[in-house]
This record gives sequence, structure tokens and C-alpha cells, in this order.
Amino acid sequence: MIDTHAHLDPAEAPALLERARAAGVERVIAVGTTIAGCRETLALAQGSAGVWASLGIHPHEAAGADAARLDELRALLLEERAVAVGETGLDYFRDHAPAEAQRRLFDAQLALAAELGMPVVIHSREADADTLAALAGFAGTVVCHCFSSPGLLAAALERGYYVSFAGNVTYPNAPRLREAAARVPPDRLLVETDSPYLAPQPVRGGRNEPAYVMHTLAALAQVRGDEPGELGLQIDANASAAFSL
Repeated sequence: MIDTHAHLDPAEAPALLERARAAGVERVIAVGTTIAGCRETLALAQGSAGVWASLGIHPHEAAGADAARLDELRALLLEERAVAVGETGLDYFRDHAPAEAQRRLFDAQLALAAELGMPVVIHSREADADTLAALAGFAGTVVCHCFSSPGLLAAALERGYYVSFAGNVTYPNAPRLREAAARVPPDRLLVETDSPYLAPQPVRGGRNEPAYVMHTLAALAQVRGDEPGELGLQIDANASAAFSL
């Protein structure tokens, strides 16, 4: 099994990864969202078996200094164990940066992914129309991380994007997310923790970690009418295809 999106503190990572392996989670894609964080994440991936890195500048950082450091991001993405650009995208809910600055940064990272032939990991919150518009010209692999916008689903499926579900799909107040999860084709489904955030319902209230992706897998299997072990194998194969693992 794989956790396709986890934010890992390097100091805590060895214990987290050990618990993940004990739970049956053999692979993790760790995510960097600032230049400093990307350096730490890449070093962690290079020094840890079964860990790869997705590196990008989060839309929350679009008004900060990191938005002008794309050359540094490019250099990091060329390193071994870097497998994707992101997370990148748009967040009009938190609104930590002006929308125009977010769109400029998003477009620049899409161009970088196209240049390097890498998939992009997309963060989109309250920004469906602008997210789809920005992605319209991108011909590469797209992963909709922590999918939480049912309004994006039809376009995502039509365009062949991967759709990744996190612990919030297990919450009692998320029936629309579960309905969306049931509609994703088997070969386009991914699962993640987005740890340390969004702990799934059985462990809700504490910090999330890669081992807990198994709870989300179980919930997805139930809503789709699948056997968890078989669904886990399918998702593992999907991740290998999406990220060229």
C-alpha cells in the first residue's frame, strides 16, 4: 500500500515510517510546499527506503519570496527521488495570497512540470473554475490531491486526471465526497493521508500519519463495494503509473 501525499517532519519521520510499514504501508510520497521544505523533503526521500518526493510552492506562499525561486525548485526537481511538481494550485478559501499572484505561481509551476515531463499535484479549494482553466492547456499527468470539490469531478474524469481521497472522505458529514469516490474509475483512484492533517474518522482528533491511510482505504472499499486488499493493490499500481515509481 502507498500513501500518496504526506507532510513529514524529518525528526519524526523514522518512527512514522516504521509504524507505516507495520501497518502495511510500504511506500510514501512526501510533500514539500516551500523551498526550505522541499530541500528537507528531498533529503528525507533520498535517505529513506520507500519514500519519494513531490516538490512545489503552495498557493499560500504566492505572495512571498519563494514565488520568485522557481530556478531553485527546478534544480531540486532534477534530483533523484523527486517524482512530481506540487503541491501547487489555487486556494481562494484561506486566501493567504492574492488570487492573481496565486494564478501566476500556478501557471509557472505548470510550465515547469511540462518542461520536465513531470506530473503535477493539485491543491484546489473554492477555485474550481480557475483551476480547470489553468489546467486546460497542460497535457501531462494531473493528480487532484485531497479531493474535496465534487464540482470538479466531471471535468477531472473527462480529462483523465487521477483523483486522490484523504481522511475527510470518512467523515459523517461528507456524503458527497463518498459519492464522488464511488464514481472514479478504478485506474484513476488514489488515496492519501495529507498527514499530519485530516485524520480519518476512526482516529479523528489526533495527528494523522501514513499508517492511517489504511482507514481511508477501508472506507473507499466499502463505498465502492470493493475488497480492501484488491483495492489497495489497484491504488498501488495507479500510483506507480502516475508518478513513474
